[in-house]
Amino acid sequence: MQRATIRRWLLVLALGAAAGTAAAARTPAAVPAAVRAAFSSAGAESAERTHFDLSRPEIRSFIDQLVAQGLDRDRVTALLGAAEPQPRILDAIARPAEKTLQWWEYRAHMLTPARLEAGASLWREHKELLDQIATEYEVPPEYLVAIVGVETQYGRVTGRYRVIDALATLAFDYPPRAGYFRKELAEFLLLAREDNLDALSIRGSYAGAMGALQFMPSSYRRFAVSEARSPHRDLWGDWGDIFASTANYLHRSGWQYGAPVLAEAQLPANQSLTPPDHVVLNETLGALRQRGLVVSSSLPDDTPAVLLAAPQPEAMGYRVGFQNFHVITRYNSSPLYAMAVHDLAQTLRLQIEREPGF
Repeated sequence: MQRATIRRWLLVLALGAAAGTAAAARTPAAVPAAVRAAFSSAGAESAERTHFDLSRPEIRSFIDQLVAQGLDRDRVTALLGAAEPQPRILDAIARPAEKTLQWWEYRAHMLTPARLEAGASLWREHKELLDQIATEYEVPPEYLVAIVGVETQYGRVTGRYRVIDALATLAFDYPPRAGYFRKELAEFLLLAREDNLDALSIRGSYAGAMGALQFMPSSYRRFAVSEARSPHRDLWGDWGDIFASTANYLHRSGWQYGAPVLAEAQLPANQSLTPPDHVVLNETLGALRQRGLVVSSSLPDDTPAVLLAAPQPEAMGYRVGFQNFHVITRYNSSPLYAMAVHDLAQTLRLQIEREPGF
């Protein structure tokens, strides 16, 4: 099964963590019956175990690989021995998504009055810090606030599974993505050593995403930074680290300072266009205009762009994404996610700018 397909049918599950995960809103599709059967069986088998059998060849090989990377064999063995299979994770992955959210539904879910007020309050509280980080990384503060707002409701909902349990379950009991999750499990154990974290107490999403930003372990190791330049990064309780790590991720992914994220677009009623399934800047504004699209942008015709579907309850709608939109989808590949981040960011900025003395 292709990675993109899996991501699509995980949307509803991911929304539980994002409304309550980067990490991870996806547009769902039905899970094939054979996959459901395979993982229902795996979940039942996992439910009979309280720990992993460390004599399994793939687990022994995994331990050997970590030892070769410098980890202590006894320590790795003890941690994996303490990990517990989570059949609920396999059941959730095997369960078909209930419905595909349309853009207007997704947007309404993400831009609630409570989320807007919480975001504005967070911005007010940390305005000086946000301004400092935005200047250093050249990423606007509204996007730093919006991403953590969409991901975890500003750090309020970061996941209930022990990360080692989630990653081990998916690494050893979920064959379609075993390679990916074994890599993330290895990254997690390396991270725990590097940042002196208690690997048995850290909790996150069902997929192993952690902290207010829902970074997977590999992203945590690569992009998380300490705003105070201390040896350890805290993406649970240190807002300096949380905002700086968000900015670092976007900056290193190619954010263009001062450039737009997207533009609204219209198409004559007697025409239709089909947006691509994936966000790839394989069009230009000029080419889209030649196909009849009226784009609310003064950017030149040679600007790389991607057509986006933004359906409304009564009619089809369109938007056009640019480089910075593509950067947001590096954080989470769903176009709905990236549009929600943008709309939340812009709405927060409008609200904050209306306040006296801001």
